[in-house]
Amino acid sequence: MYCPFCHNDNSRVTDSRAVEGGSAIRRRRECTECGGRFTTVEKAVLTVVKRNGVSEPFDRDKLILGVRRACQGRDVSDDALKRLAQQVEETVRAQGSSQVPANQIGLAVLEPLRALDEVAYLRFASVYKSFESADDFESEIRLMRRRDREDF
Repeated sequence: MYCPFCHNDNSRVTDSRAVEGGSAIRRRRECTECGGRFTTVEKAVLTVVKRNGVSEPFDRDKLILGVRRACQGRDVSDDALKRLAQQVEETVRAQGSSQVPANQIGLAVLEPLRALDEVAYLRFASVYKSFESADDFESEIRLMRRRDREDF
């Protein structure tokens, strides 16, 4: 790690602690050359592999934007969307791979979104599952009702 003051490439770690619910490590460092102190944050990179094979870093804000479209006109708060995005990221990271197909992220969105708002869930599912007719909506609603009965 280069010192931000003198650009020396040697520093020693004086303190480490987990942050962001354990998904990152904050390290306090001291430069061995100038004695300057600085903080770094290390985070495991989660890469999303899109259908066309292109990879890009996971972006919570992009996820929130997509889900927000499904929630347009619904009474869903920004905080609820942020919690949903965090939950989805945790679910995807728990699968133990640093590269995740975009499809798995969409699957991870469905259940938390259904719990948050069923209309938004249907909107998201209609795009994600490529609904082509009203019959597709009816089938999904029947499936939702069946799951609701099983939960009780």
